[in-house]
Amino acid sequence: MVQQPKLDYSVIWVNRMADIPQSAWDDLAQPLKTPFLEWDWLNNIETSGSATAKTGWLPNHLTVWRDRQLIAAAPMYVKGHSYGEFVFDQQWADLSYRLGISYYPKLLGMTPFTPAVGYRFLMAPGEDEDQLTQIMVSAIDHFCDRNHLSGCHFLFVDPDWRPVIERNGFKGWLHHSYIWQNQGFSSFEDYLKVFNANQRRNIKRERKAVAKAGLTLKILTGNDIEKSLFPLIYSFYSSTCDKFMWGSKYLTRQFFKQLYPNYRQRVVLIAAYQEEDDQKPVGMSFCINKGNHLYGRYWGCFEEFDCLHFEACYYAPIEWAIGQGITMFDPGAGGRHKKRRGFPATANHSVHRFYDKRFDRIFQNYIDEVNVMEREEIEAINQDLPFTKREITFEIPD
Repeated sequence: MVQQPKLDYSVIWVNRMADIPQSAWDDLAQPLKTPFLEWDWLNNIETSGSATAKTGWLPNHLTVWRDRQLIAAAPMYVKGHSYGEFVFDQQWADLSYRLGISYYPKLLGMTPFTPAVGYRFLMAPGEDEDQLTQIMVSAIDHFCDRNHLSGCHFLFVDPDWRPVIERNGFKGWLHHSYIWQNQGFSSFEDYLKVFNANQRRNIKRERKAVAKAGLTLKILTGNDIEKSLFPLIYSFYSSTCDKFMWGSKYLTRQFFKQLYPNYRQRVVLIAAYQEEDDQKPVGMSFCINKGNHLYGRYWGCFEEFDCLHFEACYYAPIEWAIGQGITMFDPGAGGRHKKRRGFPATANHSVHRFYDKRFDRIFQNYIDEVNVMEREEIEAINQDLPFTKREITFEIPD
């Protein structure tokens, strides 16, 4: 009888971030560019009541241990709907239903409510990425089979990780978002030089409109942000959801309150005041900064001011980013206003694996055509950018 080699790892599914030691998780997450896989952010989303079984996000985090050391992990959720994902797979769910195939529940890997590129399996330095990926995908397959889940989906994936997961049976689906890229600009005035004359005038007019309204913008970071502002962030966020995004108020008031003690070091607020000595802003955008990347997350105002949205969400963050040496600014979901203000369409991917063979074959056959059309749309958008420096190019990954 041949003795099987003893496995030197164990795979454990964990239902709460709070049950995973923060230091062990962050040893894997902190070196990454994205801030949204860090323990504090993910734990806040759960403990605030934002992503829970009650809201349709049942945490099932995949962890791999060697003895007592966490060597790999993936934040994952069992979903019974597609809300809060920002990858709109409802057409696939509808097709599945018409074929008599259950689409929900499904297993999802992403940071809840966060359409920002960077998701990947977390791994300790020096580990064999291919081997650990195979172990984790095998564990996912068994988990989905045992729990009758239709498929597994990873959204807004790290472009460097995508080939790794695709080698393990996942298929890529191309999307786009609007990302500002610092081309070595020395100032906002230097940045304006990339625009044609008409759009330069338009941007200057929009910035002057904010000043003419008597508004002063202040950029607050880290410990400079007073505790009282964090509940106010929720009020602005809630106001915007009520006005424009009915049914999308995913984050609770408690989530923003909890950012003050444990995550404010990454927070950047662009706050608009009617009087310079006012204590309460009339509008605000909420951003997250890690390293040389800036992420716009939410925005709101209590009173409408001409062009304040553009100033607080685009121009002031870009000006701050240039001064800080930030190389990339992702202003968040949506795109109607962005391309005219210097945000090219930039490719991102989700990757998918379906366990019904018939449905998986349909997806595999059709998604290539979808990706070709999406790539053409990205190219068309970027051909229409109001830039004069045509040497500025934007790579579209395959």
